[in-house]
Order: sequence, then C-alpha cells, then structure tokens
Amino acid sequence: MFDVNAMFKLSYGLFVLTAKADGKDNGCIINTVMQVTDTPMQISVTVNKANYTTMLIDETREFNVSILSEDAKFSVFERFGFQSGRKTDKFAGFEGVKRSKNGLLYLTEMTNAYLSAKVVKKIDLGTHIQFIAEVTAGEVLSDVPSVTYAYYFANIKPKVQPTKKKGWVCKICGYVYEGDPLPDDFICPLCKHPASDFEPLA
Repeated sequence: MFDVNAMFKLSYGLFVLTAKADGKDNGCIINTVMQVTDTPMQISVTVNKANYTTMLIDETREFNVSILSEDAKFSVFERFGFQSGRKTDKFAGFEGVKRSKNGLLYLTEMTNAYLSAKVVKKIDLGTHIQFIAEVTAGEVLSDVPSVTYAYYFANIKPKVQPTKKKGWVCKICGYVYEGDPLPDDFICPLCKHPASDFEPLA
C-alpha cells in the first residue's frame, strides 16, 4: 500500500530511520530525506557512516522512515539520538510501533507518516553515505505538521536552566558573598557593614 500523500509530509524535518539485520532492529534520527524522482517514486537519505543503522541498510538494502510530527516528545530524540548504537533496544517503551510489509519497524505515535524503501543506489560522500531508494510503501498517520529543527529547539528540546547561585548580597553597597550559609561574624569587605546587613540572593 502506498499513499502518495505520505510524500507531502517530507519537509525540512526530522525523521526516524529504521533498519534490521540478523533479527535486530535499529534506528537513528536523521534530517536529510528528500524526494528524488516521481516515476518511479524515489527518495534519498544521507547517513553518517559511523551509524550502526547505516551498516544495516548497506547490508539489507531496505529501510523505513518515520516522519516525526510536532507532537513528538523529547523521549523519542533521547532514545534514537542522532547516532545509533548496537546495544540499546531503541523501540522499547514506545507503544506505537508496527512492522510494515518489508518486516521493518516504524513509529506510529509522534509521527504523521511513514515510508518504506528499497535501495537502488549508494553514493559515498566521505563521512556519509547517500542511499537512493525506491518507495515501496507509505501511509499518512496524522494531520499534525512535520517537526522542523526550529520547532524542535523552540518547543521540544528542554531549555537549559541557568544555575542559581547561592549567596548573600549586602543591602548597603551590593557586595555579593557567594556561598551558604553566611558566617555570623562576616564583615563586608567594601563598606565594612556586618552580616546583619546582608540578605539572601533572590
């Protein structure tokens, strides 16, 4: 089954690329999936050579692409990452996981479409490999827009919270004593006022 509308979900987005060899499924996040031709319907994916998923695709010549949507949780990015390792079961803990007709897994939750593809050409790009593949199946899963890098950084990736310093500030001159607690016999080195004239940093 191939719904051509699944192709329209491809954008400047983020995708989960999955492959399987020797009974083991693996995957990683990529940001390079593009339509190459209409007839036959072909796409290209570009993946770092160091990724274990790249090795699986090179061996089996098949892969699936799950197109992540704006309702994706940070957990999917944590789990799959932008590099794939051999030891972690990347799909553990996700309820919406299915196998397509090619036997490969794809995510159904936090995605708006998936595509299955069979590699027809491999191009060595130095640190990366570009696979050109014919689309063999595809399905639209939701109407939620595809997630972009900008949306990911603005709405999904947790913001780094500034570390709050513990300390005390002199109410007279503004001198800051970093640390807690403030010694009872502390004297401000600038205005020479006692610890009683200090208050905790807000």
